[in-house]
Amino acid sequence: MNWKQLVLGTATVTLLAACASTKPAAVTSNTAPAATANQGVAPADTGSSNQGQLNADPLHDPNSPLSKRSVYFDFDSSTVKGSDKPTVEAHAGYLKDHADRKVIIQGNTDARGSREYNLGLGQRRAESVKRSLEVLGVKDSQVEAVSLGKEKPKATGNTEADYAENRRADILYNGE
Repeated sequence: MNWKQLVLGTATVTLLAACASTKPAAVTSNTAPAATANQGVAPADTGSSNQGQLNADPLHDPNSPLSKRSVYFDFDSSTVKGSDKPTVEAHAGYLKDHADRKVIIQGNTDARGSREYNLGLGQRRAESVKRSLEVLGVKDSQVEAVSLGKEKPKATGNTEADYAENRRADILYNGE
């Protein structure tokens, strides 16, 4: 009976060790989280020089979570929605790893409301995203929050979908 337990225990430890040895390969990759989702496709489709370019500039890789540059808000709200937290987290990770990079958060509103009210709401939205980045470890000196109010709409219509598209804070890197 003891011999059986020893063999089973050894087999279990061996299997666990074998499983553990395959995971560090994914961990040693220094790519963004979205790049690991394409890990199986990228080597076959692109050369190693293209792979290096994607790693060098994830801000312009459409498969990277950093390609999302807008955080959206509910009507008359400046609270970052749960659905947009991964976007904020991705940018926080990038900014922490690239202390020389700076961003401007531009708070925007839909067309409803007075100019003054919308400027204030846009500022609260920009500050909300800035605070979220700082809570995640980004330095205050890397982030500037400004309000554009209703002056820079993405959508120009008057439907609820247009209004929702305009209730946002845009993340712009180094004057983009």
